[in-house]
Amino acid sequence: MKHSVDYRGARPAARRQRGFTLIELIIATTIMAILVGAALPLAKNEVKRENERQLRQDLWMIRDAIDRYKDAADKGAFTIKLGSEGYPPDLDTLVTGVDIAGKKLKFIRRIPIDPMTGKAEWGMRSMQDEKDSSSWGGQSVFDVYTKSDQTALDGTKYKDW
Repeated sequence: MKHSVDYRGARPAARRQRGFTLIELIIATTIMAILVGAALPLAKNEVKRENERQLRQDLWMIRDAIDRYKDAADKGAFTIKLGSEGYPPDLDTLVTGVDIAGKKLKFIRRIPIDPMTGKAEWGMRSMQDEKDSSSWGGQSVFDVYTKSDQTALDGTKYKDW
């Protein structure tokens, strides 16, 4: 039987261990924590930016429906309530529609959910209300706004959009 002899020393050559040392694991974990910490604010801003885009789209959709209701009222397509100036009495009227010669004319499919509050509740103003009023006089719906008090990425208040 032959013995393997290592001419470099008395012991046989040690096998090289595979894997990570504790220092390597700590460094890798630290780098990952820094990268995740840097990515979180970017992700939060992206979510906020998407909610802002959705808010602008929802406001445009509701305001467009109000304008179409007003145009139809101004053309005499249906009778309007005295003092309403031809604007809808509430947002539900835009969804349920009005009768015109036996047919329903609807202006919007549904009231969208406000992305800032998570509810299908919107602040409303009538023609008689002040432009920055936060209470609705109830005469008609001239304009809508979000009930959120948060500030947008551009520094403006959402309720002023």
